[in-house]
Amino acid sequence: MSVAGTSSSPNRSDDLAARKTSPLRIVFRFLRWSTYAAALITLLMVFHTAPSPYIATSPQAAASVEQKVEAVEQAAARGESATLRLDQTELNSYLASHLDISPAAAPVNPAPNPSRASGVAGASSDLPTPSGTTPEQIEQVRSSVRDVKVELIDDRVRAYVVFDFHGKDMTLQLEGRLSAANGYLRFEPVSGQLGSLPIPQSSLEAAVQKMMDSPENREKLKLPAEISSLKIENGELLATYR
Repeated sequence: MSVAGTSSSPNRSDDLAARKTSPLRIVFRFLRWSTYAAALITLLMVFHTAPSPYIATSPQAAASVEQKVEAVEQAAARGESATLRLDQTELNSYLASHLDISPAAAPVNPAPNPSRASGVAGASSDLPTPSGTTPEQIEQVRSSVRDVKVELIDDRVRAYVVFDFHGKDMTLQLEGRLSAANGYLRFEPVSGQLGSLPIPQSSLEAAVQKMMDSPENREKLKLPAEISSLKIENGELLATYR
């Protein structure tokens, strides 16, 4: 009897210890698996591409923009005030014909396009090239953008961008208001979304502010001297030339 009583005492102690630690273990396991689940959901949302908005484009609309720009520039040269008005179709048609965007892999060291020498291609040549970076790597970075669409909604602009991230297409959506301040383009973000994951407003504002205030980007955001104001109004882009 004494032997049985002695052997049962450690078992009762182990049971009591297990009961005391089991709630802590449950909480720890819950927090651990909750963290794993949250991280997995975040990754799925980031890599879930948002649907592309349907926006009509045409070569005729792009040609119309060229004519409008030429007309307001001539008026500004005569000292007259003029306003350039572009609707959503015209703006996207113009961007489609002037941005170097390829849905497929871009060739290495493509031949320069003379018509874009002073535009986007010229701007891309100003990008910093770290030592040890090969031309192939530079072209790979430049060709990461697969698609750009711009929606004009009341007094806001919404940009939809598809870019390549290590062979996987990802989407970025930014919505905000455009303006001109001291000769520079300004963008006030309202909302942002990476894939299907909303970007916190504070993080979005900090990122946009840092991008616009950086010395490298500031000159790229400088507007032509003839443009005195820039805004979105009633679903149209309005640029006033003085």
